[in-house]
Amino acid sequence: MGNQDNERPAKTANQRGAARLAAVQALYQMDIGGAGVLEVVAEYEAHRLGQELDGETYLKADASWFRSIVSGVVREQTRLDPLIGSALQDDWALSRLDSTVRAILRAGTFELLDRKDVPVPVIVTEYVEIAHAFFEEDEPKLVNAVLDRIAKQVRGEAKK
Repeated sequence: MGNQDNERPAKTANQRGAARLAAVQALYQMDIGGAGVLEVVAEYEAHRLGQELDGETYLKADASWFRSIVSGVVREQTRLDPLIGSALQDDWALSRLDSTVRAILRAGTFELLDRKDVPVPVIVTEYVEIAHAFFEEDEPKLVNAVLDRIAKQVRGEAKK
């Protein structure tokens, strides 16, 4: 038969990865622009997830995964931020971090706390890869270190 490799449907993990990336972008947008969660989620679901916008095609994403991360981060932010703050180096405050890094850490921390069905290495790797999409050097290392510390704190030594 012919070469059908290009015809394979996206795996669920890919759709979850796209949902994670979209969630980070939505959280960033909310942090910078002050938009509300319902407004941003509705915009992403209607115009971005799996859609073309301004000449860019967004990956098909697991909409319910996206929604659960964004709404979960907003709902649990008073629980997430102190955890992230305690995992940062002593002289760094969460407010000093780049808004994108803050969004990545909040989303990753939420998943570590709330999605016990997803293994720690999957969560950490996915968010480090998202950090690599936006940053070159130090930020992905920071994301890896902070999420790893939080994982050990909230899930025990499960990363290995």
